Amino acid sequence: MGTSHPTLFPAPGPKTELEEGTMLSPRFGPDGLITCVTVDAATGDILMVAHMNDAALARTLETGEAWYWSRSRGELWHKGATSGQIQTVVEMRVDCDQDALLLKVTVAGDGGCCHTGRRSCFYRKVEISGGEPRLAVD
Repeated sequence: MGTSHPTLFPAPGPKTELEEGTMLSPRFGPDGLITCVTVDAATGDILMVAHMNDAALARTLETGEAWYWSRSRGELWHKGATSGQIQTVVEMRVDCDQDALLLKVTVAGDGGCCHTGRRSCFYRKVEISGGEPRLAVD
């Protein structure tokens, strides 16, 4: 399960506090996870989308490096720990109702983020061909 420390962050308050206040009170889903979009701090290119539980978010805030929750492995994941592609957080943003995060990062190592060896996980575009969706590599 994604949640390991349910009290690391305050529970979301009233809508106005959530949307206009200064307290970080992330709204984790029923699975204990919050979606995180990660982009290149210099270019704005989308690198990947992952999830964080409260422990991953806390570690990210503490270390300044991106930590995620691996849904497939069921464990915390320090991005780049084995590949050398450490993501250093330049800026973190939260959306209006605090149920999604945006990380602006620099990437160490070879600068890649995708397990396929590409810079971005978003290397294919969906095109309609003969009325059917097809994938094309950029």
